[in-house]
Amino acid sequence: MTRDYQKRDPKEYNFFRSIFQWITCNLVYGLYYRVVFNLRVEGRENVPKCGMFIVASNHVSAIDPFLVVHALQKNVAYMAKIELFQNPWMRYFLDLLGAFAVDRTKLSVSTIKTVLGLKQTNWCLGIFPQGTRERDGNMDNINKGFASFAKTLKCDILPLAITGVTKEKRKLFKGCMKIKIGKPIPYNNNIEEMIKTWSDKIIELSEGRK
Repeated sequence: MTRDYQKRDPKEYNFFRSIFQWITCNLVYGLYYRVVFNLRVEGRENVPKCGMFIVASNHVSAIDPFLVVHALQKNVAYMAKIELFQNPWMRYFLDLLGAFAVDRTKLSVSTIKTVLGLKQTNWCLGIFPQGTRERDGNMDNINKGFASFAKTLKCDILPLAITGVTKEKRKLFKGCMKIKIGKPIPYNNNIEEMIKTWSDKIIELSEGRK
């Protein structure tokens, strides 16, 4: 990589990237999955109307980031593992979408500055606390980073559960894919408590389905 994609200036979250993400997630992914797989979104009224927040979703497929943006109808700056930025085409695509790199072995100062800078924009922060895709709903290896950021940024966590998205669950033209948005989880100084609340809420919203 020729530049540090772990560091993004707030000015990069501009009108161009906002429009590109909106078109990609709504006119491409959102429209396709609504028509072909009858994707449904519940709880959109729970999305904060203003202010910074963290959307924390379960992670079951590669299309999750696009579906989350479509569900929220709001721009989301996603943390993406740094390995994805090693592919030139993927790097270019992620750059246009406003994603930024994160080293999962150690959190860099650049990543922290990027997160803090988001408070100067109208984008929210998107994180998958499970880190990697967990198709069986495993909640044993939740990364504490999202709760730590909520404490530092003094912003709430919006829980979101995705079900019926894995290939074996998709059914053509049938109501199978669903996204449920829960009520925001208020931030506090107890990181473990926020993690437990989020985990319980995701299980509740998922209704035991993947």
